[in-house]
Amino acid sequence: MTGASTSTDPRRRIPRTDAVLADPRVAAAVGTVGRARVKDLVVAAQDRARRAELAPEDVTDAVVADLGRLGPTAASLRPVINASGVLLHTNLGRAPLSAAARDAVDAAAGTTDVELDLATGERGRRGAGALEALAAAVPDAGGVHVANNGAAALVLAATALAAGREIVIARGEMVEIGDGFRVPDLLESTGARLREVGTTNRVHPRDYADAVGPDTGMILKVHPSNFVVSGFTSSVPTAALTGLGAPVVVDIGSGLLAPDPALPDEPDAATALCVGADLVTASGDKLLGGPQAGLLLGTADLVHRLRRHPLARALRVDKLTLAALEATLRGPEPPVRVMLHTPVTALRARAEALAAELAIEGINCPAVDCTAAVGGGGAPGVELASAGLALPVDAATALRAGANPVVARVEHGRCVVDLRSVDPVDDARLAAAIRAVLVAP
Repeated sequence: MTGASTSTDPRRRIPRTDAVLADPRVAAAVGTVGRARVKDLVVAAQDRARRAELAPEDVTDAVVADLGRLGPTAASLRPVINASGVLLHTNLGRAPLSAAARDAVDAAAGTTDVELDLATGERGRRGAGALEALAAAVPDAGGVHVANNGAAALVLAATALAAGREIVIARGEMVEIGDGFRVPDLLESTGARLREVGTTNRVHPRDYADAVGPDTGMILKVHPSNFVVSGFTSSVPTAALTGLGAPVVVDIGSGLLAPDPALPDEPDAATALCVGADLVTASGDKLLGGPQAGLLLGTADLVHRLRRHPLARALRVDKLTLAALEATLRGPEPPVRVMLHTPVTALRARAEALAAELAIEGINCPAVDCTAAVGGGGAPGVELASAGLALPVDAATALRAGANPVVARVEHGRCVVDLRSVDPVDDARLAAAIRAVLVAP
């Protein structure tokens, strides 16, 4: 009895680990995602077979299927098509890099002259090319510096100018940013004290003038970039804050370097500097369209002071960020700028073409008009005319779970695939993803 049971035990048919790893489909994945990760999938499939959740003969195919659900690299991050209509989706990494920036990152990934003067063989200024490109993009800045994100830029400024002193700031500008982080908490972590002026909805020049004194380290103006206050309101323009006897720091947030007619109410670095700001801080991965970075632009003396502060070393950016930033500034328009300015007629044409292509296969997803947004803490309240496809509401979940994940949005009882946030080069991938979840009847 025992011998017969052993010989018929299906677990004996479970393939050995080395046999599964030798399968050409599995072996090919070792070179991209790593042997250890592939082996973990093999062991997991074998365990499922031992629990009778999987037929022994299906172990290898199950491993291949699991490999197909992994990303194309050894990292867990997966490429996603952003069809949400939010151009700068924080959960999707904000601005997608341009092809030029991606090429620059790839070139800088190896050994590179990030801090070496090849002509002399001596140490050079770190990221000189990126800094020169940033200075050229904002000629009104006497000096420029780059930290590792927007919050870091603000922390560096507050630490260097106001640690142990006061920062004068309007109550209505003490905003909360992503993931529960609050600007007041960020500033107080530097050792500065906040001197709040005005009320939630109104602040006047005299409020600032009355608050500035010998203990003032800086006057801070923060753009409320993720909400809009309307009604009985008033704020003080940057120009009215100059001449009060303290450095004026303006955090514009969204990274717009010059005025943009599509976003007339969005503050930009060039204008803030022209009207008297001593320092402007901004993010690199928002409307600039580059990598995550904190941009600091201002007077030469002030920027030099920040650059030489000990904290600047802890907040410095790596070579990949410098490469992507320079390529963004010098190269072709980055995707987010293209998305922002694409005429809605072009988006409708793409939507109609995709709908017609899928209709041939019996898949009904009509072209529709919709509304997109900038997102990422930029241009709050601004609606961008857009176009896309309307799918059944349950398609949103299926699209996210597909082999080529697509993040759409749900509104008015339907799933909307908004093309303003989709690069045209991804239209074929998008169609394939829709095809995979909306099988023709």
